[in-house]
Order: sequence, then C-alpha cells, then structure tokens
Amino acid sequence: MRKIMTTAAALVLAAGAVTVAGATQAQAGAAAYHGCPDGYVCIYPENAGWNNDQPSHKYYTYGYHNLSNMYGVHRILNNQTGGATMQTCTGYNGTGCEGHLPGGGWSIDKNMTPINSIRLNRP
Repeated sequence: MRKIMTTAAALVLAAGAVTVAGATQAQAGAAAYHGCPDGYVCIYPENAGWNNDQPSHKYYTYGYHNLSNMYGVHRILNNQTGGATMQTCTGYNGTGCEGHLPGGGWSIDKNMTPINSIRLNRP
C-alpha cells in the first residue's frame, strides 16, 4: 500500500498565477499510480480528482507539450522517475514556465485556464 504524505503546495510550485488545492507524494516503486504509468506525467479531467484512475492525458517524452482546450482545475500527477520534474507554462512551446513538480508520484490540483503548455525536464 502506498503511503501518501500531504505537504504545502508552496513547496512544490512557485506562487504566482497558480491556483493550488494541495500537493501529495506517493512512495516511488510501483509501475502505475492512479492509472498513470511509471515514467509519465498524467493530467486528469476537469474537477474530476483521480477520475477513477483514468487520466485524460499522458505525457512521456522530455521537452514541451502544447495544450489546447484545457480550462479549470485539473489534477496533475508526475510519475516520472530518476529525479525528473515537470512544469506548467503560460506560453506555448514551453515558455513562461513556473515552479517544478517533482517526480516519484507528486501531484497537484491546478487551474489550467492560463496554462498553454507543460514541460517535462530531464534530471
């Protein structure tokens, strides 16, 4: 059984135009967590929490990923390994990025309305 630890969202992502409900971390090790495969960053549907462990978007490759038609609060899970982080960005093509969400099962609820891309960073 994975242990979940709650921490202050300010430690996970920098303040600014970010709306955060909280951040959690799960112990690393198992292949998938809440339906998000090991090594991936997953985004769940708007206002759906874990959505019965069914993410609506999965990202695996390092670099930026442009988003479209994503509004309101979505849960983001960083299930990357080896110290990889992810960032949300207000501009397309990975520009205007803020904070870092660590891998290993960290998650955050975030208002995605001003977010136009995410960036997966190598360790």
